[in-house]
Parts: sequence; structure tokens; C-alpha cells
Amino acid sequence: MLKYCLIVFALLANNFCQAQKTIDQKVDSVLKLMTLDEKIGQLNQYNDDLNATGPVTLDSTKKQQLLKGQLGSLLNCVGTLRTRAWQNIAMQSRLKIPLLFGQDVIHGYKTTFPIPLAEACSWDMDAIQLAARTAATEASASGIHWTFAPMVDIARDPRWGRVMEGAGEDPHLGSKIAYARVKGFQGNKLGDVNSVMACAKHFAAYGAAIGGRDYNSVDMSDRLLWEVYLPPFKAAVDAGAATFMNSFNDLNGVPATGNAYLQRDILKGKWNFKGFVVSDWGSIGEMINHGNVKNEYEAALSAITAGSDMDMESRCYKNNLAQLVKDKKVPLALIDDAVKRILRKKFELGLFDDPYKFCDASREQAALNDPDHTKAAREMAAKSIVLLKNQNNLLPLSKNTKTIAFIGPLVKAVKQNKGFWDVEVPGVDSNFIVSQWEGLQNKVEANSTLLYAKGCEIEGEDKSGFAEAIDVAKRSDVVILSIGERRDMSGEAKSRSNINIPGVQEELLKELLATGKPVVVLINTGRPLVFNYTADNAPAILYTWWLGSEAGNAIADVLFGDYNPSAKLPISFPYSTGQIPIYYSHFNTGRPATNDSNRNYNSSYNDLSIYPRYEFGYGLSYTSFGYSNLQMSKKKIKAGETISVSLAVTNTGKYDGEEIVQLYIRDKVGSVVRPVKELKDFTKIKLAAGQSKTISFTINKEKLSFYNNKLQWVAEPGDFEIMIGTSSKNILLKDEFELVN
Repeated sequence: MLKYCLIVFALLANNFCQAQKTIDQKVDSVLKLMTLDEKIGQLNQYNDDLNATGPVTLDSTKKQQLLKGQLGSLLNCVGTLRTRAWQNIAMQSRLKIPLLFGQDVIHGYKTTFPIPLAEACSWDMDAIQLAARTAATEASASGIHWTFAPMVDIARDPRWGRVMEGAGEDPHLGSKIAYARVKGFQGNKLGDVNSVMACAKHFAAYGAAIGGRDYNSVDMSDRLLWEVYLPPFKAAVDAGAATFMNSFNDLNGVPATGNAYLQRDILKGKWNFKGFVVSDWGSIGEMINHGNVKNEYEAALSAITAGSDMDMESRCYKNNLAQLVKDKKVPLALIDDAVKRILRKKFELGLFDDPYKFCDASREQAALNDPDHTKAAREMAAKSIVLLKNQNNLLPLSKNTKTIAFIGPLVKAVKQNKGFWDVEVPGVDSNFIVSQWEGLQNKVEANSTLLYAKGCEIEGEDKSGFAEAIDVAKRSDVVILSIGERRDMSGEAKSRSNINIPGVQEELLKELLATGKPVVVLINTGRPLVFNYTADNAPAILYTWWLGSEAGNAIADVLFGDYNPSAKLPISFPYSTGQIPIYYSHFNTGRPATNDSNRNYNSSYNDLSIYPRYEFGYGLSYTSFGYSNLQMSKKKIKAGETISVSLAVTNTGKYDGEEIVQLYIRDKVGSVVRPVKELKDFTKIKLAAGQSKTISFTINKEKLSFYNNKLQWVAEPGDFEIMIGTSSKNILLKDEFELVN
């Protein structure tokens, strides 16, 4: 009996000691037990057998490798049944180290939110964070530990298909959104059952791919990199992002996957990032194609040395790291550092305590059917719709409109509304997605009649459906035309040299306008498109992007005024692909173009405007806003001081509405050329019709600083211009101040 009691006491004491260990101590304890092969195994991520988001490597030995402890993570494995099945196999390995399950949960899991570029139009950080929080709740309940989001690449070329995944062209807005999305995905802390690890991608400068061609090279100065392309990544670090993903591109001749400057010097060095870095799909092996390494042996050497911790799908680590250690090309300490980073996250998630904590089928069903998630998606979708034009106040429509013609190839589309990068959830059909047709049916009064005609396809030259569409239009009081892209025309590997509205859709609009009926155009897409005929001739235009599973209801909410549109563009829309890249925060030149009437010997095109079709920050409302009474607390400040800037904003229209007030600053003279204006702050306010509110901004040294030609973050004394307005072009209030020594 005494012996039995001593054994029990010893076990309890051991468990108590284990519980008192820090995570780092626990990681070290596991690491000491691991063989080199098991360590290298933790650095490998394979695709599950069912779905793929990249070139598949056929491998029938995944199970055997997992049993040997040679696999650390799976991606594209969704649902509690499947993740539990794979985790069961991991629990049969020698050390029983749990698997990580990763998935591209980009803009929702089952409940699909607007594509990220559309969400960015809301300029609403709380709503964006809630969208990510909802996605994390559903994904984590379905066995997923880790999302490959947010994508925080700054993008100024709408030919690049992946522009739809990010927050647009501006580093200030992009940084705010990056922070909000990381916080949304990760929640209060990793290890909560409604939290997933975020992954800031793609590190770095992928959005500047030359010519807008996906996977292409990137060539830029260090100053541009630090001022424009790195800030959203730093914001993700500040928000506590658990992981980073490197990018496919080379940066100034060095592939990002093997770029020590990015991963060792900046991310893990200067920024002190404690998480781990995963390669993009196969990007370690693809360094061979770049011409930067000769073979997979050299690719593995380059990547691990540069700081890439986990190899997604290339097998370069699996097949070469052990030999590299044996050949004394890779110190064991580098392997250990990468393994420790990954094990630390598995401990933080609580997977060593309970490998199945995210595999609760009952919680999965509850999360996937939560009505609050549907409500959040509908509200986010409405906040993402941009009113581009509203001639003669055609909108909002009356719910008692007698006859409405709803025309176009996207009216009754269902899955199209989800956009690119949606998740195929096992056992879930498309019945929960609200089509645009269904949304209008839900909204109009019983005495209204809805008429439908497809009119044409998204692509192709077939006009045989025009006659029916014209007939339907003639029998209506108002026409709503829904046109745009297919959902898979924007996204990864979807770069396009021609970003005009495809097919004969604008020709259909021309015929409908000829009937004399008022026409409201909905443009459904994943990127800025060129639609000059529509912009010039349609009386009302709503840019509806791809809005997710509540698209139909949200569009109806905006069309009929139950939600007054407040969205503003996070990226400039060109008149023509010949203007690309076009963005608001450009430098002046020695011969600046100041307007379209003066094109003689200045920096402009002879056949194109110097302005975009729709500028950054642009977006209309059903009401109107007046700006007045700009006040500055002082006109001179020293580096440690601040200026308070205040103004009055008045809702001068008939509807309650929201306005996004934007603050821009220009450094008039610098040691290096500075942009003509830079967004430095903004606020979103809600005003009842006739209501006024005083709002204020604070200007400090940080908002006046930039990287000089020595990459020093400095605020130089001199004159600054402050500009406040409704967009980057429509500046309503201006003043100046001076920074002095």
C-alpha cells in the first residue's frame, strides 16, 4: 500500500512540475527527445488528398511518414471528421506530436464575407475585425488551427489578380486593416477554441509584381519597400501575428523564400518576430526556376539559412536537410530554431494537452449555423458597396416601385457571389447563399412586380438574349442591370492584361438605356475594372464586388435605402490600362502635370487624363456632407509636440448617413522627394440628417516622419500642408504648419 501511494505521489508531483513549466521549457523538453528526422518532419507541410490550391505532389506515403513523425502540418484538410482522422495517425507516432491544420480562410469559412478588397472599402476596423473573428469561430470549430490570411500586400496594379485579397494601395489604411484582421483571427489569445493562428502574407512586396503578372519579379528601392510595402507587415507583427508566409517573387534579384534580409534581418531581427515562417506553395523548390540555386539541395540550404521555417509542399527540406546537416552546410542550431518556433505554436494552441480540442462535431454544427454570423456578413456586405454615381438621386428606390426589371448574367447566380478564395465546407451545399434575385424578392412589397431576363453571358459575343431583355425593360418602371466578372476571373493566377468589363455586357447596357428607362448598374467583380461607357452613361452605379453569402440581401438593403452606402475606394480606378499603375500618393516631378488642359512638356499622356476614373477615397452617399471651421491648435511645433486639428462636419442632406473624413499631409520640401499627399488619419462618423459634429485629429512627429536616403526614420524641419476631404482628390479644407528644430 505504501509503495502504491508513493507511485501516485510521484506521478502527481511530475504532473505538477510539468504544469509549472513555461512553454519554452516544454518546447526544450520535447526537442531533446527528437531525432534529426523527427525535427525535420516538423518543418514539412503537405496538402491533404482531397483539395489543392497549388500544383499537387502525388504522395501515397503521407500516412507512413506521419507515423514516423516526419510531418508537422497539413493544409486543405477541413471538417472535424477528417482532421480527427489525421490527428489519430499523428497520435500513433513515437512522440505523439500533434499536427497543425492550415487552410486558406481568406474571407469567411462557411459564412462568406465580401472579398478583402471589398471589406477594405468600409474603412471600418470594427466590422473588419468582426468578419475575421466570425471566420475564425467557424474554422476553429471545424478542426482548423491556422489560416493563411490576412494578405497585407500593398497593390497598385489592378491587372494583378490577387489585388482582390488585400486592402488596396495605401500603407496607412492597409496597416490599420492588417492589424484588425490579425486581431480578429486570433481573438483574445491563441489556444481559445474560437481562435486560429493568423498568417501575414506575402513577405514581401508581392503586390508590386512587374506588369501585374502573378509570380513575377519585383524591383524597387529600399526606401519604397520600407515606406509603402513593409508597414502593413509591421502592423501584423504588432498585432501578434503567429506566422508569416514568404512570397513567390524575387525582390531585387533574390527570391523572397531565400531572402535573409527579409526574414532574418528585418522580420526575426529588427522586428523580433517570435512566430514561424512558412513558404508559399512549393516556393522553396521554385528557387531553382528563378535561377538562384542549382537544385533542391541548394534550395533547402538557401531557404533554411534565410529563415524559412516550414516547407509547404516542395519536399526540399524532407529530402535534403539531413544531408545538409551531415555535410556541415546547415548547423543543427538552425534546424532547432525552426522546430522550436513551430512547437511553441502547437503548445500555445493547447494541442499537446488535447490534440482534438478543435475537433468537436457538436461545436462545429453550432458555429456553422449561428444566425449572428449571417447578420454580421449582411452588415459587412452592405458596408462594402460603393456608390459611384447617383444622377438625379435615382437611388434609393422605393419598395413600392410598381415594376422592376432585373436583368443581367449575374442576377440569379448563386455561388458567383462568394468570389474567389471561398471554402468548400464538407456536407454544406449552396442553399444558404442569397442570390441577388432572392435578395430583391425578400425586399420589395407585395404589390411590386419583378421581371427577369438574363440578356447575355458574362463572356462571349452572343447577343441573342438582348431582345428579351429590352422587352422586359420596356415593361418596367426601373431597370437594375447586374454585370461584371466571373468569380474566378480575379484571384491567384488570374492576372489580366485587359480589365474591361468582359463580353457584350456594356453593349447590353447601351440597348437598355435606349429604352429611356432609368437604369441602375451593379458591377460584380474582384478588382477595379475599366467601364467608361457605363461610367459616362448609366445614371446610377453601385460597385458591389463579390459580397459573399449575404450578397443578395445586402444589395437589396442598399438599393432600397435600408442601408445608406458609406464605402470609399481603397484603390484608384483607372480610365485605361495604359494609366496603370496609377495611385494618389505619387511624387511630383520637375515638370508636374497639374491638370488635363496643360499637357505640353509635362509628365502626362497626350491621350489620357492625369487623374484616375475614380480616385482613392472616393465614394458617394444618399445624403451630402459639409465640412467647415477648420481649426489648428498651433502653426509651429517642435518634434516632441503635437497639433490638434478640428473641423465641423454637417449632414446637409435628407438621409441619415456615415461619412469617412480623410486627413492627408504633404511634406513640401524634403531631403528626398515626398509624395504630393499621404493619408495619415481618418475617422468614420454617423450623422442624422441635419446633424453637425466636431471631430479632431492629432498630428505628431510620427505622422511627419519618413525614411531618408540612409533609411533613417526622420521628421525633417520645414513646412507641411494639411488637407481634409471626402477623397484624395476632393479636398475641402486646407491649412499649413511648420515643424521647427
